[in-house]
Amino acid sequence: MLKSLNISNYALIKNLEMKPSQSLNMVTGETGAGKSIMLGAVGLLLGNRADTKSLLDPEKKCVVEGTFSIQNYGLEHFFQEEDLDFDSECIIRREISPNGKSRAFINDTPVRLETLKDLGKSLMDIHSQHDNLTLGEGGYQLSLIDAFSKSKNEKAQYEDAFKNWQKANSAYAKLQHEALELKKEADFNKFQLEEISSLQLQEGEQPELESEQEILENAEEIKSKIQETLVQLQDEEFGSLKLLALANQNLQQLSRLAHKFEGYKERFQSVLIEIKDIAASLEDEDSNIEVDFEKLEEIRERLSKIYHLQQKHGLESVESLMDLERELADKVFQVENLDEELERLDAARKDAEKEMLQKGKILTQKRTSVFKEFSDQLMKLLHQLGMENAKVECTHAAILPSKTGMDQIDILFSANKGISPQPLKQVASGGEFSRLIFAVKYIMADKMALPTLIFDEIDTGVSGEIALQLVKMMQDIAKNHQVICISHLPQVAAKGKQHYFVYKDNTEEKTISKIKLLNTEERVTEIAKMIAGANPSESAYTSARELLNH
Repeated sequence: MLKSLNISNYALIKNLEMKPSQSLNMVTGETGAGKSIMLGAVGLLLGNRADTKSLLDPEKKCVVEGTFSIQNYGLEHFFQEEDLDFDSECIIRREISPNGKSRAFINDTPVRLETLKDLGKSLMDIHSQHDNLTLGEGGYQLSLIDAFSKSKNEKAQYEDAFKNWQKANSAYAKLQHEALELKKEADFNKFQLEEISSLQLQEGEQPELESEQEILENAEEIKSKIQETLVQLQDEEFGSLKLLALANQNLQQLSRLAHKFEGYKERFQSVLIEIKDIAASLEDEDSNIEVDFEKLEEIRERLSKIYHLQQKHGLESVESLMDLERELADKVFQVENLDEELERLDAARKDAEKEMLQKGKILTQKRTSVFKEFSDQLMKLLHQLGMENAKVECTHAAILPSKTGMDQIDILFSANKGISPQPLKQVASGGEFSRLIFAVKYIMADKMALPTLIFDEIDTGVSGEIALQLVKMMQDIAKNHQVICISHLPQVAAKGKQHYFVYKDNTEEKTISKIKLLNTEERVTEIAKMIAGANPSESAYTSARELLNH
């Protein structure tokens, strides 16, 4: 429910504020005063596009803000999905800057227009002349039948099944396409796989082979240098270890003579231990290194094959070749198992289609089961609105599955006796359409659980008793919904709980629109003017009072 509306710097509106009643609100005013401009501003709150042409003062920002009471409309899930703060009151704001930039906010959090539109569908339903076209659209008619038949669950189940069917179809088609490509490459991939697999590569082997090759290529010289080093270290007469042992003895004696030399002795002994360990290790290396030309050739040959494959595939390591091997193995495996996988996906696709068709049939039955009830209720209302010869029929045709179902539903209408009902877009005058749309929205108000309904001159083309019947039905809607009605008929305007008057103010440099909540006497005057013109007679005032008191 709309609790307050504030508009600034929009079209002819400099500043406007209204706090409509929670039941029936009437808005009247002279032609061009800005009644429909208000609707344009409200449309901004519901996600409609805007541009700088909407600015009254092109140098200032336009702001439209609405406060809505939303605590009883089950919108918590929407706010959670959109990561928005939920409260019993929701503030929606649109801002249009002079540079053309438009921004939207829900509870001070910036949002996309699509989010605003989605929320707006749950907050307001606005009737305008555009609805005359909308009512003729198949999608809108389908949504009416869905709401009337309470098919929300059935439609959700069908939509899930339809998505699963689309996904299964896509997976099958994708594999079919991939199968063609894979089969073209199959022989080549298999050859490449066998070429790499024949080496039986091991992770980390390349640096080991390269190190081993380096040693084998220089084995003779390495052994010679090791042995020469060992002689220099271990010779019994002139070896370094012999001399170092003597030095060690001297340091031990020094440490006994003076405590100061204890540190030198320990450091020297550590060095001596390390040198002895190096000598032992060199002996081990010497015994392990062999001059083996046959093994060297084997290593050279294996590395040559590895280098060749790396160069061929533009890779730099054995690990990269192993990754390629796994990738090729997957492709070869896929080709070898394509027929089996295609059969599996085809079966899944057919199962998904069967499920979708089953859910679609249930949805169709739910929709078509209310055709007569919907038509009868609509005709009854139209008869009450003075269209005693009106006929309404709903027709159904099966179509290929789509996101909305497998049904083409058309609402057919005839206003005149002896004329067969025709599709809505082909029939009905402006006044007839207004009454038809009103009857539809009267039926759908509770079905769609909309907090606020706005009617823009829904009383076009009606008068007298029909207008009274129309406003009586509005009062019925207003028992459970907030209704805002822009009207030009005095008998309609008189029945609102609140009455707003929109007028032009020419006291400033630019003409601007203003709105005023009328008190009882002001309402009498406004209704009298609507009856008799700018200078109403006393009888017009009397008629105005009678309308307001009934």
